[in-house]
Amino acid sequence: MKGAAPLPLVTFSDPSSIGGCKRMSDADIGGYSEIDLDFVPQSGASPPHARFHGNISIQLPQNNPHVSRTGFAGLRTRDRPPTLFGKSLFDLDPYRYLALRVKSDGRKYFVNVQTESVVPTDLHQHRLYARKPGEWETVLIKLSEFVRTNHGMPVEPQKEMMRQRVRSVGISLTDRVPGPYELCINKIWATNELSESESEEDARADEITKAPSEEPKAL
Repeated sequence: MKGAAPLPLVTFSDPSSIGGCKRMSDADIGGYSEIDLDFVPQSGASPPHARFHGNISIQLPQNNPHVSRTGFAGLRTRDRPPTLFGKSLFDLDPYRYLALRVKSDGRKYFVNVQTESVVPTDLHQHRLYARKPGEWETVLIKLSEFVRTNHGMPVEPQKEMMRQRVRSVGISLTDRVPGPYELCINKIWATNELSESESEEDARADEITKAPSEEPKAL
């Protein structure tokens, strides 16, 4: 499937693109974590991007004894408008990788993929491993390496992701370490390879060209 053109999932190119994402945190259940998502225009070598930032608190809500765990924040793309044929979903089946152009502060972020699963609360997750915190970089994640989870915990059986029926992609911070956080996101897309300029910029050429052939599997 090498010939499939890259598929943009979210690109923060102008202020209106921020509205395409939904923000979530423990504040939704009475917690005290803070979350903001701001658009930052291009400046010099820094591309236009969304700034996902705020403060993590593990303080429990005072008036809700049923909540025993807080300390998280996240965002995801909103559901796409339906078409005449029903729900509008992403088809990632022709692709090997999820790619993200980010600048991380080095905290423990996760990338989340939500599909039209039988269990609506299931997510497929993978750690966002930043190699150069504080600098712009492209992070590649093999779609075959995402782990099926529910409420943050791996579940069995580990069914393969329904790549043809992806509802949304997102990012979450769940390390429960109190304090500020900041992750800058330029874009997220599905791909089989990086462009020549992207490979040279991030020294990814060897990683792509030496990777074993892996055709996406049909479900």
